[in-house]
Amino acid sequence: MAQLIFMAVLICGGWMLYKRFIKDAEKLTARSKQQEKERQTGAVGTLEKDPVTGEYRVKKEEE
Repeated sequence: MAQLIFMAVLICGGWMLYKRFIKDAEKLTARSKQQEKERQTGAVGTLEKDPVTGEYRVKKEEE
């Protein structure tokens, strides 16, 4: 019985690590596509609109 519980925990842990890896890979791919698009257009950064003030500011890179 202990072996079954150990295997279940091991499989669940592996699945969570896999999902985390996929999420990080998608984020990295999106960031590199954005940087490539900025490089092609010669842009310094991407502007985003502040919903409160209505002003446009350079989007900050978040980790």
